Amino acid sequence: MSALEWVTYHSAHRLIGLSPGIVDGIVHKGISKAKVELVPNGCDLKLFNQDVQAWRPQGVAETDLLAIFAGTHGIANGLDTLLDAAVELKRRGRSDIKLLLIGQGKLKPALMARAKSEQLDNVIFHEPINKAKLSGLMASADIGLQLLANIPAFYFGTSPNKFFDYISAGLPVLNNYPGWLAGMITKHKCGFAVPPQDANAFATALENASDDKSALTVMGQNALRLAEDEFDRTLLSNRFVDWLEGAKA
Repeated sequence: MSALEWVTYHSAHRLIGLSPGIVDGIVHKGISKAKVELVPNGCDLKLFNQDVQAWRPQGVAETDLLAIFAGTHGIANGLDTLLDAAVELKRRGRSDIKLLLIGQGKLKPALMARAKSEQLDNVIFHEPINKAKLSGLMASADIGLQLLANIPAFYFGTSPNKFFDYISAGLPVLNNYPGWLAGMITKHKCGFAVPPQDANAFATALENASDDKSALTVMGQNALRLAEDEFDRTLLSNRFVDWLEGAKA
């Protein structure tokens, strides 16, 4: 596979990386940086900013802080960290903070079993839903959870769709690993970047979000502005096309 990767890179006229780490990885294979362009996943602003019917799952009150994770429940996602934070929130008596996990994956049964065993009634599991229904859920949510296992290759080498969905919906983002997304969240003040595998910091960030809703609103506005200014799909599509057409020049 490495040989195929090398041949593919060296035979291409133009290359596109979805994240800074992917771009660096391509260049590390001996490709001129002038041939590689960063074009990350984009934001579907039309889907997440249209008039939708906001809804919340059963068991989540309008006054609760609703934090959502929408994605695969797999090894790479490190979702035990979320349950660790739920344990800490319950210990602190923060029953007003609900953690919602939407999706499927290899580890979902084990995660559900752990939540049941530890009586984590602040964690809600939901079946996968389509993007149209997801937009209605995000309209009622307070914060999106961008979570991955603590693997250094993920820090700069991933471009997760869920992050771009969150900011498209104007949701602040809580990110639990270092890297380019954490740096962007901090720079643009559109959420919280906490250390990996730190349940206390994770829980504290959610408490701060719940206790200062006005600041959270500003973070959401910053998130949407970031989506519009830098990650609009139309903007990125044009960049993609311009980059490919440049190979003919």
